[in-house]
Amino acid sequence: MLHFFRYLTAAVMTLIAVWRFPAVRYGDAHRRALWGGYAGFSVALWLYTPAVMQAVDRIPVIDLNALLRHFASTAAIIASLTYVATSYGKSSEAVMPRHVTVSRWIARASYPVGAIGVTLLTILFFTVVDRRRQSEDFLSDHAGELGAAAYMSVFYFFPLVTTAVCGYQWSRGAREAETISMRIGLRLMGISMWMGLLHTTARIVIVWTAVFFPLSHSTMEMLIDLTAMWMNLLFLIVAVGASIPTTSVVAARWKTWKTLYRLHPLWFDLVKAFPGTSLYPPGSRLAELIHMRVPSDVRLDRWTQDIADACEKLRYYAPETLLWAAEEAAASHPDPDPEPGAEAYWIAAALRAAATTKPSQHATGPLQEKPFVDTNSEAAWLVRVSKAYAVITPGDAQELLEQSAELSLEPDA
Repeated sequence: MLHFFRYLTAAVMTLIAVWRFPAVRYGDAHRRALWGGYAGFSVALWLYTPAVMQAVDRIPVIDLNALLRHFASTAAIIASLTYVATSYGKSSEAVMPRHVTVSRWIARASYPVGAIGVTLLTILFFTVVDRRRQSEDFLSDHAGELGAAAYMSVFYFFPLVTTAVCGYQWSRGAREAETISMRIGLRLMGISMWMGLLHTTARIVIVWTAVFFPLSHSTMEMLIDLTAMWMNLLFLIVAVGASIPTTSVVAARWKTWKTLYRLHPLWFDLVKAFPGTSLYPPGSRLAELIHMRVPSDVRLDRWTQDIADACEKLRYYAPETLLWAAEEAAASHPDPDPEPGAEAYWIAAALRAAATTKPSQHATGPLQEKPFVDTNSEAAWLVRVSKAYAVITPGDAQELLEQSAELSLEPDA
């Protein structure tokens, strides 16, 4: 059961780290610090799993897995402290709240203290910890050893401070949160940190109790397993608490991704016809949706601008009467709203003309202006146009050009 929770917790923390990865490129300093905390803890949690432990044990350094796990945890703890310290309080405030000042001082001190701590851990690991044989569980197998107790106490100093600082800040932040989702998320994260404080305190007590009052191996295993279950539970609560405030962000990103998916056929044909329109050569739908060159919302803004610019260039190829012919063709379109259908027909036929004729000296009349208030409203309209455009065949576009030519020959055209 414990092994299952270890794999589950490691997988969940890894998913959050992957989800938050764009913060490394596009986020500010404190969001990058938050990602560093998730990434560090995910590495540490994977090093707790049996499969990874067995893989690391093949390296000819006894108990190296424990040292690597503690290195990863220390790095994650320092990143978490940095995030908390930079997320609360404004530097422009006349009087900085004492709790913010203290947490920022602790965060600044964590870097040199962390370097000293990692160095001390390494020295203690290779000198005073009895590593004559490979241990299956570092704590239970080294129970009662003074060197191992000193080593673990140095390591536990960091989570002891971090859980207290983060627990206080997140609990306080939950009372001042503006939204319900943020309030619930911060409250859960605060609870998880107080749980972490209890976990660390309990581990310190267990380690030193075993030194002065030797415990049986079975008792030690039971206490370690119980605290390990407690630790995995608190990490799952952290994951839930961190995810709740981002539900609206997730929904917005999913909506943007779907919009890009639906816009791709129209955007691709237009920027392919006019290569200088887009900042980069267009790719397939899959390639465009999985790349991480720019955030999805920025990409959507670019795509709408690319489409508008390409349509402006099409005006030098489209016959003057093409829009009238397109409106007539859209009248029989299955879409109940003929306006996006008419624009789609005009684009398809104009693209056909651009592929077979030279541009004229003068542009034809522009498409009907729409009262767009932002990128999202423009994208919503273009999605409707793209839907109609997707069912227009090259034969339909050619037929429309011929009808347009016939209209231009009529006396009253």
